[in-house]
Amino acid sequence: MYEFIRGAVADLNPASVVVDVGGIGYFVNISLNTYSQVNGKKEVKLLIHQVVREDAHVLYGFAEKRERDLFRSLISVNGVGASTALMMLSSLSPDEITSAVATGNADVLKAVKGIGTKTAQRIIIDLKDKLGKMPESGQILISTDNTIRNEALSALVMLGFAKKDADKAVSKIIKDDPGATVERVIKTALKRL
Repeated sequence: MYEFIRGAVADLNPASVVVDVGGIGYFVNISLNTYSQVNGKKEVKLLIHQVVREDAHVLYGFAEKRERDLFRSLISVNGVGASTALMMLSSLSPDEITSAVATGNADVLKAVKGIGTKTAQRIIIDLKDKLGKMPESGQILISTDNTIRNEALSALVMLGFAKKDADKAVSKIIKDDPGATVERVIKTALKRL
């Protein structure tokens, strides 16, 4: 099992990063929270969670240990896979997820695509004790970029949304809120799609 990966950023978008380590590019899936923290950096160190399947070895990267720990807790819940956990960490901050679980607020969790009532309740039941012991806090760095629309659209398509639907949602969000960051555009779109 890999613990972390450190190297030059060869390619970065809100859903993934390619890290060049000694001439080999590693494709690493990331959350929107991690993207906010590594955007603009030439070199990164990401904590890794590796998923080995029959057809693929998939890497998930996190800027902070707390976020990786939360990801691992989420995928330990029956019915929550790595993609769903990453979607949750892209839609909500680790603090929001922890707070929703601690207070039993299933509605916050259900706002994430792919999370229904039963799954939200299962997450709360399974993780209430576990997440109560996790340390809180984490500052999200907001980035400003000229290609907000393209990055948001790219991230939504990579998360599995139809390009046509994602494009419509992103256009409306940017029209309504021209000063929105790429993170805010994606989070708003995730709630609307």
